[in-house]
Amino acid sequence: MYAHDLLDGLNDEQRAVAQFDEPAALRVLAGAGTGKTTALTARVARIVADGTPAERVLLLTFTRRAARQMIDRSHTRLAHAGLRSGRVSGGTFHSVAHRTLRQHAARLGLPEGFSVLDPSDAADVMDVVRDETAKSLPNGRRFPRKSTLLDLYSRAVDTGTPVGEVINAVAPWASDLAEPIGTVCKAYIARKRRLGLLDFDDLLLHWRQALRDDLVGRSLGGLYDHVLVDEYQDVNALQVEVLQLLRTHDPQLTVVGDDAQAIYSFRASDPKHILDFGLDFPASATLRLGTNYRSTQSILDTANALADDAPAGFSTRLHAAEAGPDHKPRLVRCADEDHQSALVCEQILEHREQGTALREQAVLVRAAHHSDHLEIELGRRGIPFVKYGGLRYLEAAHVKDLLAAFRIADNPRDEVAWFRVLQLLPGVGPTKAKRAVSALGLLADGEDSDVLLRWPLALAELPAAAHAQAEAVARAVGTKQAEPLRQAVAPLIRANYDNAEERLVDLDLLVEAAARVPRLSDVAADHALEPPRSTGDLAGVPAIDEDWLTISTMHSAKGMEWDVVHVIHAADGNIPSDMALNDRNGLEEERRLFYVAMTRPRREAHVYVPLRYHHRPAGRDDRHSWAQPSRFLTDNVAATMDQVTLLRDDATDAADFATVDTTTAVDAHLGGLFG
Repeated sequence: MYAHDLLDGLNDEQRAVAQFDEPAALRVLAGAGTGKTTALTARVARIVADGTPAERVLLLTFTRRAARQMIDRSHTRLAHAGLRSGRVSGGTFHSVAHRTLRQHAARLGLPEGFSVLDPSDAADVMDVVRDETAKSLPNGRRFPRKSTLLDLYSRAVDTGTPVGEVINAVAPWASDLAEPIGTVCKAYIARKRRLGLLDFDDLLLHWRQALRDDLVGRSLGGLYDHVLVDEYQDVNALQVEVLQLLRTHDPQLTVVGDDAQAIYSFRASDPKHILDFGLDFPASATLRLGTNYRSTQSILDTANALADDAPAGFSTRLHAAEAGPDHKPRLVRCADEDHQSALVCEQILEHREQGTALREQAVLVRAAHHSDHLEIELGRRGIPFVKYGGLRYLEAAHVKDLLAAFRIADNPRDEVAWFRVLQLLPGVGPTKAKRAVSALGLLADGEDSDVLLRWPLALAELPAAAHAQAEAVARAVGTKQAEPLRQAVAPLIRANYDNAEERLVDLDLLVEAAARVPRLSDVAADHALEPPRSTGDLAGVPAIDEDWLTISTMHSAKGMEWDVVHVIHAADGNIPSDMALNDRNGLEEERRLFYVAMTRPRREAHVYVPLRYHHRPAGRDDRHSWAQPSRFLTDNVAATMDQVTLLRDDATDAADFATVDTTTAVDAHLGGLFG
C-alpha cells in the first residue's frame, strides 16, 4: 500500500538499497553525488514501515547534523506515505557512546559525573604528564610536543597498534623515545582515571568493553534491531569492532560509503574497512550507486580517469544522470604564481559576468597557505571571499570558560576545568592557578565532595583582589545549577574579553541547553563531541557584500559542491603534497583527495599548473625553480581535459623565460671606464 509513495523519486539503484531484505549485512558503495543520503533515508523509512519500531533503529554518522538531517528526511518519507512512527535513534559514534555510558555509568564502574575532554583539553592533560616525564631525559633532547603525543596515543588506541609501531610509522625521528613516550601515555591514562576524565577515545573504549561483556553486551546490543552507518570509509578499527559487537547476534547492518573519498588517515581511518567489509562481516552483500546527479559527464570522465590510474580501490565508476551539453575540464598551464592568481581572478569574473554568482564558485587548495598569494589578488580586485579552515564555536574561549564551570559542578576533580576557570580571576596567572589547584588535592583519596571542603586552602593561594569573585564561583559550583554559574562567570567574561555582551548571549544559549538535560556535564560533553552552530570551519570575518567566493582546502570541501571549481597549484609537491609521501598509502590518499576536489563541480572545472615557482616571490631577483605538473595529471587524465598554455604576452613571455649574463656585460662596460 505504501511502497509507491515511500520509494517515490528513487532510481533503480537507490530502490534496490531501500528494498534490500536479505538476512545479511549490506555494504553500499556510493560514488560522489549519487544520492546516498536519499537511498539511506529511504532504507530507514522502509525498515520502520515494515514494522521495526523507530527507536530500535540506530543511525550512526560522523556529524550530528548529518544524523538529524537523515532522520528528519526518513520521517518526511514516512509521513508522505501516510505512516507515523516514533523517533529513530541516531548520532555520531562518540555521542551515542557518551549517551550509553552516561545511562549505565554505575554498571560500568564509571563516576556518574565524569567529564568529557575535547581534544585541546586532552592535550593540556597530556602536557602536564609530559613535563613530568621530560625532566628525566638528557638535557637538550628533543621530545614530542603535547599535540604530537596525543596524536600518537590516539592512533595507537584507534588502530589497536602498539605505540612503538605507531611512532615508527608517523614519527620515526622519535623511534628511540618509544619507552618514555609509552610512559607518558600510561601516566596520561592514570591521571584521567584519577580525575574522572574521559577523552574521545575513552568513550569508544568503554563502549566496546561494555559490549564485550556477556550480559551487559547482549543487553546493549539488543537495544537495536537494525544499525545503519553513513560515510563508512571514515571508520577506524575501534569503530569497526564496536559495530561487530553490536551485531554479534543479528546481521542487520547497513553501511554506506565511498572508498574513493577516504581522506582522513590522520584520524586513523582506513579505506580497507569498506573494501574488506566481507572479512569483518562474512554474511554480507554489496550494492552500488553510480548514477551521479551533480556533475556533467565530461567532469565525471576526468574523475573516472583518475580512478583508472589507481592501483587499487575506487570501486565505483560514475555516469551522469542526464546527458546534455557540457564543457571539458580545463588544464591551464601558466607562467608562475602571479600569473595563476591573475588568471583565476579573470576566470572568476568572467563566469560572474556570464551569470554564475561568486557563491556558486570555489577555489580549492591542498593546503591553506596555498591561497595566500591569490587572496592578495582577490583583495586588490575587490572580489569578496570566505575561507574555510579555522575556529569552531566550541573553541571560542568564553564558551569553554562556562563549560569548564559546568564540568566542575559535576566533577570537582576536573583539573583542567579548575585551571581554566581560576585563570579568569583578576591577578591569577598559570603559576597561581597551579598552586590553587594543587591545594584542592584533586589526586587525594576520598569523596569528590571533599575537594570543595579544601576550598579555603585554594583561596589562600589566590591574591586578595580575586577573593570575592573566587568565592562567587565556588558558591555557584556548589549549586550545580546553570544560571548561578552563568551569573558567577559573566563578570569574569566582561573583564577578560572584548565584545563581552555579544559573548554573554552565547552563555545564555548554554543555560538554555542545560534545561534540557539531567546533568550540566551533559551540556559540556555534547558541546565537546560536536559544537552547535559550527561554521563549517569558517575562518575569520570575511569582507562580504551581496555575493562572495569560497576558498577551501580539499579536506574541508568534502560533501560540498559548486557550479564552477578552480583547483590551483596542481604541481608535484603541492598535489600530491610532498609532506604526505612517506609511503605508498600516503600517495594513494593524496590521489583520493584530488579525486574529491575533481568531483565537487557541477558544470565546469579549471585546474591550474604554474610552470615555475620563484624562490623569493617578494624579492628583487628572478631565482626560480621549474615545476612539474602533478603526477596525477597523467596522459590518461589529461586526455579528458582541454589543455591550454596561457602566457601573459609575447614580450612579457620572452622576458619571463629568457636568461642573460648581465655580470659579464657590466664588467666589460666598467673596464672601459676605468681602464
